Amino acid sequence: MHFHWIAIVLAALAGFLVGGLWYGPLFGKAWMKARGITPESAAGANMALIFGTTFVLNLVAAFMLDHLYQTYDAPLGLHYSLVVAAIIGVGFVATSFGVNYLFSRQPRSLFFIDAGYWITVYLVMGAIFGLLA
Repeated sequence: MHFHWIAIVLAALAGFLVGGLWYGPLFGKAWMKARGITPESAAGANMALIFGTTFVLNLVAAFMLDHLYQTYDAPLGLHYSLVVAAIIGVGFVATSFGVNYLFSRQPRSLFFIDAGYWITVYLVMGAIFGLLA
């Protein structure tokens, strides 16, 4: 098995950058409100640890996605990689969030923000693999 290290690192970076936009200017205020986070409570967070761990977790996700693409004997192109990424984002991640958010009675807005983020991240990662791998 040959791993596509450049695509893995770029996909992890892309996930990190999408998160910065998603939870920053796009949906940051709505997400903080739905989570009950105030600017004061957010200021006390260890952002270096959060960002560093986030990048490592995105790196693991990208590595696993690359492994998944190589598991099946199918040509890796943009269409195939996006279909697989959509299946993961919508079919596994968003549905799992949905079940947890229903039972923990989280706001619907929070579900859409968080699930939308992961669907978007997997689609961006899939596009990177489809174009580079």
